[in-house]
Amino acid sequence: MQKFMAEEVMPRCSVGLVGGSDKAKIIEQLRGSQVVSQYDYFFSENGLVAYRAGELVAEQSILKKIGEQNLQNLINFALGYMAKLQLPAKRGTFVEFRTGLINLCPVGRSCSLEERQEFAKHDEEQGVRSAFKAELEKNFGHLGLQFAMGGQISIDCFPTGWDKTFCLQYVEGFGHQEIHFFGDKTAAGGNDHEIFEDARTVGHTVTGPEDTKLQLQKVLGIN
Repeated sequence: MQKFMAEEVMPRCSVGLVGGSDKAKIIEQLRGSQVVSQYDYFFSENGLVAYRAGELVAEQSILKKIGEQNLQNLINFALGYMAKLQLPAKRGTFVEFRTGLINLCPVGRSCSLEERQEFAKHDEEQGVRSAFKAELEKNFGHLGLQFAMGGQISIDCFPTGWDKTFCLQYVEGFGHQEIHFFGDKTAAGGNDHEIFEDARTVGHTVTGPEDTKLQLQKVLGIN
């Protein structure tokens, strides 16, 4: 996929990467810090930490936005809720404090790939995260917080409007004719939904790397 992006896609258009994870996690997932400068745009935490051409251009803080007490109330509630869940496995790092958001993970972010997949299957069957999300909205929505299911195992908590559409402000106005977004969690409640639906983007729902590649080939006319 990296070879395809570098040799087939990037010569034809500008490319941006946006993820809900922090910079360190995205670098780990994509196997190297070169990804920050490899793409025209690199956005971690939904674009709350934004890079253009490898240079940091902006950074937002959830702590400054909602304050220490509200942050602790949210974390304490989430830990209490997750402590009562009975899951196929529980590992470590259930709450991850990032620059622009709080990531809540019932199974624990240090789970193995097998444990991640096991939780994802359990979550699909039992609706663990959707029930958790509903409780978070009920108890903390008044703070102007938004909650979205991120990836397979967690929930992202961030101020309303700090979803992935946040990154678009750093892309608009740079001469692009169209902005295409490719994501897998594009349904309502997923952390790709808002940017997928945004009037400024052409949204594409993908199921994995191979599907993304096929859709890119079609959009860009690559044989």
